[in-house]
Amino acid sequence: MTIYRLMHNSTMKPDEISCITAAYEQTLHTLCVKDRDDPLTEMIAKTIIKIAQAGVHDARSFRFWRSQNYGIR
Repeated sequence: MTIYRLMHNSTMKPDEISCITAAYEQTLHTLCVKDRDDPLTEMIAKTIIKIAQAGVHDARSFRFWRSQNYGIR
């Protein structure tokens, strides 16, 4: 899974990583992405990590950001 590979050496706290991976999984589910080898998964993972690096670490904020930027609820 892309997000787990990218977060492997992260210095983020475990609760932050948990929230990030949950946001990743929820986004893939919402977009109906089932093939984890799809290049879209890496784009989504990198975007979510950038959002987290900007200071967003809770599920509600991730959902708000996603709905504002992609129209995904």
